[in-house]
Amino acid sequence: MDTTTMFDAFDEHALEEHRTKYAEEAQRKWGATDAWAESQRKTSAYTKEDWKRIQQEGAEIREGLAALMGRSPSDPDVQAQVKRFHEYMSTNFYACSLEMLSGLGDMYVSDPRFTATYDKVKPGLALFIRDAIKIYCTANGA
Repeated sequence: MDTTTMFDAFDEHALEEHRTKYAEEAQRKWGATDAWAESQRKTSAYTKEDWKRIQQEGAEIREGLAALMGRSPSDPDVQAQVKRFHEYMSTNFYACSLEMLSGLGDMYVSDPRFTATYDKVKPGLALFIRDAIKIYCTANGA
């Protein structure tokens, strides 16, 4: 599904239902962290249009990485997409350290819910992203 079609079907109720469903789990895991507080502060101020823009950019990054899966995770174009993802997380949610970014990559593979989400874009995408993130973090001093 292209991103235009995907966002034509954007359902604010479904998004809120998703947030509510996972909010308790997320708060248990990360609620005591500065990143959680920053993310809560930032996201609570977002409008529907902000969320649409953020969702659009996230989809573009995922689709960009999926399109590059025939290359090595260390390929400069793949690494540029990982850098874009890193900046996206830091800009829209919280200051995402390299350690946090690496943890996200691990979670995309270890949590079947994340794996299913990424692999729905293209089978094997979660593992590819994890591997590309590891290379990016190592190259940038993690």
